[in-house]
Amino acid sequence: MRTFQQEASPPPALRSRVLFQVGLADGYLRFSSPIGPVFVALNARGISAVDYAADAASFEARFRTEFGRAIFPLDPAEAPAWVGQIESALQTGQTAHLPFDLRGRSPFEQAVLCRTLLIPSGEVRPYAWVAREIGQPHAVRAVGNALARNPIPLLIPCHRVVRSDCQIGNYSLGGPLNKRALLEAEGIDLALLEQLSARGVRYIGSTTTHVYCFPTCRYARRIAPEHRQPLRSPEEATRLGYRPCQHCRPAPPASPDISLASE
Repeated sequence: MRTFQQEASPPPALRSRVLFQVGLADGYLRFSSPIGPVFVALNARGISAVDYAADAASFEARFRTEFGRAIFPLDPAEAPAWVGQIESALQTGQTAHLPFDLRGRSPFEQAVLCRTLLIPSGEVRPYAWVAREIGQPHAVRAVGNALARNPIPLLIPCHRVVRSDCQIGNYSLGGPLNKRALLEAEGIDLALLEQLSARGVRYIGSTTTHVYCFPTCRYARRIAPEHRQPLRSPEEATRLGYRPCQHCRPAPPASPDISLASE
């Protein structure tokens, strides 16, 4: 005999849809990516997780453990309209326009992930750069830890953050080989980066503009070979009369000389 509570309970599918709409449950879909099929978890607030699409049951179990929310396979017809942009974002690396749900991450972790999201496709930045950009220049190790815990790799592109010596470092979604594959797919010349690293070169300056950049900066790549000046540090760049690029910001802007300004 069915009880009144059983009669009043909504069907499981309807309950999941309601919880999904208010952000208390997530749905997931399967997508292709440059490193293989992935599951993308999302809710009405935004994308919450990305992981390999090897086994749905294992993915669901990991998600429930990490996020403490229910998760279910999502009918594409019931997904938010912006979900249609995920497929192209995974292929092009243009992801900053997508919504993300970073609940459960500390303010520091959210700052790291949001700043990393803005690194352009085809360019890399050091961990120290991310730390400086969020106003925590001494928190380089903590930045690395936050990126290692990035719940949304590929779409929040932690693969674009590398060591200060231009070595690519590790990667949470499949290790260094996948990181290399992603960076090469975005057009980054890793062999050149490794050659520069072996020579201690961290920046490239233009002898015509006297601006210096990270080697993968879109403006550094435009410098003609005969006008490329290898540089090992911001101090060397300043001493030789170079100023930092405003796009890739390899160093903070120089502070004005107050004593001279007041004379």
